[in-house]
Amino acid sequence: MITSIATLRPEECAPVPDAGLGALVTERGNLPLESVDVTAAVSGLIAGVEVVQGFRNPHDVALEATYVFPLPDRAAVTAFRMEADGRVIEGILKERGQARADYDRAISQGRRAAIAEEDRPDVFTIRVGNIVPGERVTVHLTLNQPLPYEDGAATFRFPLVVAPRYVPGTPLDGEQAGAGWTPDTDAVPDASRITPPVLLPGFPNPVRLSLTVSVEEAGLELREIRSSLHVVQEEGNTIRLQPGERLDRDFILRLSFDASTSLALTPDGDEGTFTLTVVPGQVRSTAGPKDVVLVLDRSGSMTGWKMVAARRAAARIVDTLTSGDRFAVLSFDSVVEHPDGLGEGLSEASDRNRYRAVEHLARLEARGGTEMLTPLEQAVTLLADSARDRVLVLVTDGQVGNEDQILERTGARLAGVRVHTVGIDRAVNAGFLGRLAGLGGGRCELVESEDRLDEAMEHIHRRIGAPLVTDLSLKADGLDLVPDTVSHLGSIYPGVPLTVLGRYRGAAGGALTVHGLDGAAQPWERRVAATVVDNPAARAIWARARLRTLEDRYASGDRSLEGEIVEVSLKYGVLCRFTAFVAVDSQVVAEGGPGHRVIQPVELPSGWEDPSAAAMPMMQTMMVASASAPVPPPGLVAPGSAPKFAASGMGPGVPQAEAAGGFGGHARMLPTPAPMMRTPRQELPREQLTEELERLRAVASLPVADRLRHLEDLGSRLSALAVYLGGHAELEALARDLQAGGDVDALMRRAVEGLEALIGPGRRRAFWKR
Repeated sequence: MITSIATLRPEECAPVPDAGLGALVTERGNLPLESVDVTAAVSGLIAGVEVVQGFRNPHDVALEATYVFPLPDRAAVTAFRMEADGRVIEGILKERGQARADYDRAISQGRRAAIAEEDRPDVFTIRVGNIVPGERVTVHLTLNQPLPYEDGAATFRFPLVVAPRYVPGTPLDGEQAGAGWTPDTDAVPDASRITPPVLLPGFPNPVRLSLTVSVEEAGLELREIRSSLHVVQEEGNTIRLQPGERLDRDFILRLSFDASTSLALTPDGDEGTFTLTVVPGQVRSTAGPKDVVLVLDRSGSMTGWKMVAARRAAARIVDTLTSGDRFAVLSFDSVVEHPDGLGEGLSEASDRNRYRAVEHLARLEARGGTEMLTPLEQAVTLLADSARDRVLVLVTDGQVGNEDQILERTGARLAGVRVHTVGIDRAVNAGFLGRLAGLGGGRCELVESEDRLDEAMEHIHRRIGAPLVTDLSLKADGLDLVPDTVSHLGSIYPGVPLTVLGRYRGAAGGALTVHGLDGAAQPWERRVAATVVDNPAARAIWARARLRTLEDRYASGDRSLEGEIVEVSLKYGVLCRFTAFVAVDSQVVAEGGPGHRVIQPVELPSGWEDPSAAAMPMMQTMMVASASAPVPPPGLVAPGSAPKFAASGMGPGVPQAEAAGGFGGHARMLPTPAPMMRTPRQELPREQLTEELERLRAVASLPVADRLRHLEDLGSRLSALAVYLGGHAELEALARDLQAGGDVDALMRRAVEGLEALIGPGRRRAFWKR
C-alpha cells in the first residue's frame, strides 16, 4: 500500500531561531534542568562552594529527572538538600544501598525525593523524583575543595561537563546499572551510569549558567587573577561569568600569590586536623641517568587541537632526555605502536634515536578507541627491572570509563615508578589522571588550551628530572598524631609545596619535622611550629583525601576496605562511592509515582569535533520512558562508539550512531535493533534476581492491589527468565505461584523466600547496583 504524505507549506513550519536540527519546542520547554548556579569563596588554598541545580517539569505527569554532572575530584561534598513548594528537606548521608532503597520507596509512595551519588571521584548523579507538572525543584550541594599550588599560583578549577568516555570490554547481560548511552561491560560494569546522552551540536542553550567566585585577600599578596577559558567580569575581588555561557568546558581561574610554610591545627572535640605546607627553598638537585617511557594517546577523542598539543608535549618530553638516559615511546589507540627503528624495548637517548621518536610523533593523527590498559601494562613491564630512576609519562585526555580496572591491573606494579600525567582537554578527566599520578608519586599537569601548553610543559620538564627531596618521613614533637591518618608524603618537586594532611588527638600545639634526602643523598629536614586556626573545611578535606586513598586501594584489589570506607564517610559526613545523600519529603504529591523518567542530556565538550559529522542528518531524541510501559532494551551500541545524541526531551526513542574506530571515525545510523538472540544457558543471573528482591522489598508498604500487581508482573518476568535459561524448575514454580494470585501477604513471603533461595549465599553485589 502506498500512502501519500502532504508536505507543509513554508509558512507552517518557520524555523526556530538558533535551534538545532531536530529540536522541539513547547511553551514550557523540553528538558528538566533549567539552571546551574555555582558560588565559590576562595580563602588561601581552600574554596568553599555552593552548587544549586534548578529542575522544572514541563510535562503533564509527575517526572523523575536524572542529571549526570562533574564536580572537582578532590572536593568534599558535605551537605545536600532539596527545596520544592516552599518545603526544605535536608539530605541524610547513608550507605548507598540503604539510601537507594529509601529513595525508591518514597518515589513508589508518591512522595518527593532526591538522591546524590558519586560514580567517579569527579562524576556524580542526582535523581529528583515526583516533580509534579509545572513545578520547580532545586537541589543544593555544599562542598569544600583544596586548590593545587605550583610555581607561584593557585588554581581554582570547576568542571562543568562530563565528556564522553571510551568504554572497553564485552557488554553484560541483565539490567543496566544506569540509563546512559553505552551498555555496562565486563571492564566497566557501571558504564551506563557515566555516559549521559549528548546534545546535538547547534541545539539552543538549555541551561542557564551562573558562576561567581569571591577571593578573600586576608594574609595574601594577590598579584593577578586570570581566567583561562571564559570571559569574566571583575568587580574588586569578585569574578563573575558572563551570561549566556554553556556547560561545555571547565571553568579555570589562576590566582598568583606567594605561598608560605605553615602548620595549621583545627581542633574539633578531642581530636583535630592538621594541614602542613612546606614550600621548597633552594635545594641541590642532581639528576642521574633515568629510564623514561612516554605513553601517548592518539585515539579518536584526541582529534583537533588536542592531538596537536599532545604531539608537541610529547616531543618536548623527548627533548628533555640526555645521552645517559634510556627511553621508549608507545603511541596507542586500539593498538600500540612504536617509532620505526627503535624496537619495543628501551633505547639509548642518542640524537638519532630521539630524532626517530620525534619524527614518529609528528606523523600521528587521532583515530580509533582508547585502549589504555595495554600500553600502560607494557610501560610498567619495560620499567620493571631497571635500577635507574624510573619515569612513566602519560599524555592523554583521560576519557576512559575503565579507571578502576586500570588501577587494579597497574597500581601495585607502579611502586618505585614516578608517574607524571599530562591531561589535555577543556573537560579533562582530572580525577583519574590525578589518581594515577598519585599512585606513582608524580605530578598531574592539566592543559586546557594550546596557549597554556608551553607553561605546562615547562613544569613537566622540571619534574621529569629528579625530585628535590625524596624518602620523606614525618616526626611529631609535642603533637600526638592519630595512627594511619597521615596522607602520603611523596617527594618534593621544584615549585610545588609539600602538603600533608592528618589527624591528631589531645592538645593543639607542638611542631612537625619533615626529614628526607636531597639530590646529593644528603640529609634534609624542615621543622614547622604549629598555629591553631579556625578552619572547619580542613576536617572535610582531610576526610575526602582519606576516602580517596582507601577507594584507590579498593580499586587496586583490596575489597576488605569497604566497611572502613563507609565508616569514614558516615563519621565525617563526606560523600563517597559507597554512600549517598538522600532527601525524602513526607508529603505525598504524585499517586502512583512518576509517569515520565528523563535523563538530562549534556553538552559536547568545547573543542571536540562532532563524532557524527560524517553521518546523515540526525533527528535524534532522548528516551522518555513511561512508568507504565516497559523500558526498551538497551541499544546495540558497540563499546567505545559515539554517544547517543539528544535533540529534545520529548521524543519516544533514541536512534543510535556508531562511530567506526572511536569518536573521530565516520558515523552511521543504526536501525532500531531487534531483541538480541541469546544462547540458552544454565547459570542463574543472581544479580538480576537480587535486584528483583530489592524492588519487592521496596513495595512492601504499598496498598494490597499495588502489591498484587507487582507480584503478578514479577511472576511474568521470572517465567520469561526461565525460558531464557532453557528451563529452570524452581523459577517456573515460583512464577506459577505468583501469577496464580491469592493472599497477598502469603505471596509476598513466598516471593521473598523463593528469591532468597535462588540467589543463595553468593558474593555481595557491586556497590553501584545495591
